Amino acid sequence: MLATISSSATAFDARITRPAGISPRTLGRMIAVLFLISMGAGIFVEIGIAGRNVVPRDPAATAANIVAQASLYRMGFTIYLIEMAMQVIMTALFYQLLKPVSAPLSMLSAVLGYVGCGIKTMSRLFYLAPLFVLGGTTYAGAFAPEQRQGLTSLLLQLNEFGAAIALAFFGVSTVIQGYLIMRSTFLPRWLGVLSVAGGIGWLAFFAPAFGMRVFPVVALIGLVGSVAMILWLAIVGVDEGKWVA
Repeated sequence: MLATISSSATAFDARITRPAGISPRTLGRMIAVLFLISMGAGIFVEIGIAGRNVVPRDPAATAANIVAQASLYRMGFTIYLIEMAMQVIMTALFYQLLKPVSAPLSMLSAVLGYVGCGIKTMSRLFYLAPLFVLGGTTYAGAFAPEQRQGLTSLLLQLNEFGAAIALAFFGVSTVIQGYLIMRSTFLPRWLGVLSVAGGIGWLAFFAPAFGMRVFPVVALIGLVGSVAMILWLAIVGVDEGKWVA
């Protein structure tokens, strides 16, 4: 009798914890796909679009590149929004995946992640703004060409600093996620260690100027952890038995 009650209680707990119709392994693979899309979209814009248009310490060349490739530049903004949309959904799924370890900590990680998503999304308006400054609008006519070029560089710098501030919040969120993964039994401990290491690196962006200086090292550590997470969730997956238990 007691065994039957205990079994029923366990099944009930699994039903209220697991999203309806989604197994933990499927949940992990969904996170892997969203993670890959989000990371790929961000890297594509930074290297393939923004990196090709922005010329450091040359506002005139940067402005000329943006005007000459306005359609491509505008597409970069759309891809940035896709990146953030994927990250918002991924944050919710990570909360569900790690909730059995500690619901309060998983919720805290999600909230910090959403704060980062909001800051980063709003910062992308500064990425888009140069199109209005350089596009010959009524307001743009109030500025001389050199002023528009300088304003463009300022707006792009604000875009970068806004994204850097978001990384600081993502860093705290990632450290908490890594801790929960280390405490879990359904994902390997070393995966949590990599997440904590990557998250600690992003904490450098609480001082954005310092974060920018150490970005190459921090980004490499974060990339290793992200790729490891994607591959593990996509190929090996979550241990469903231990997740339910």
